[in-house]
Amino acid sequence: QGVDEPLSETGFKQASAAGIFLKNVKFTHAFSSDLTRTKQTMHGILEKSNFCKDMAVTYDSRLRERKYGDAEGRALSELRAMAKAAGEECPVFTPPGGETLDQVKMRGKEFFEFLCQLILKEGDLQEQISQGAPSNSLETSLAEMFPLGKNQASKFNSDSGAPRLVASVLVVSHGAYMRSLFGYFLSDLKCSLPAALSKSELMSVSPNTGINVFIINFEKGREVKPTIQCVCMNLLDHLNGATETHSN
Repeated sequence: QGVDEPLSETGFKQASAAGIFLKNVKFTHAFSSDLTRTKQTMHGILEKSNFCKDMAVTYDSRLRERKYGDAEGRALSELRAMAKAAGEECPVFTPPGGETLDQVKMRGKEFFEFLCQLILKEGDLQEQISQGAPSNSLETSLAEMFPLGKNQASKFNSDSGAPRLVASVLVVSHGAYMRSLFGYFLSDLKCSLPAALSKSELMSVSPNTGINVFIINFEKGREVKPTIQCVCMNLLDHLNGATETHSN
């Protein structure tokens, strides 16, 4: 948080590659950390979009990276050395002036609950305006890029027949923050994982422009925790293509 650096040249290329990969995915909402590098990443993604170029973005400080206090701007090796000197290990170690893992988790939980309430409220309004609701365009645009296979989707939403997404939300945040949020999904909300994904992979820090897709399911009118299904984690297919393009 304390060092608000812009993206490097590599970072801009990665953001552009992510944008090209996601260009046919229809998003209904866009949220980003209010730090410069995430703002630039979000812009790099949306400017390549066929549907969302002019979408309004909400910049939210709750999506900022973990605050590292005295370790801000230092190399990871220095943070590890500080932890060792304190008789602790990363990531549990909290540098002086930094956020604890619990504080980061609470920030993530607060943002996630805010987002859920927003989508639920808007979903109700949509139904009042039009019982027809938009067709499966949101699902279709996602299914073209990600393994939402019919069996997986129908199993996830078996009670209500064919799944219908009321929102498709693009969120740009930071590695340590997302690891904390995904940990909350796994431990508190019992997120289901793809067969090929291990819990250790879920707890690893997402690489730059790593793409993570989750389907959030609510039972309407019931005050229960949402059901979360992880579709993919730390996807980097777009960077392979970008590397090949740049080397030709």
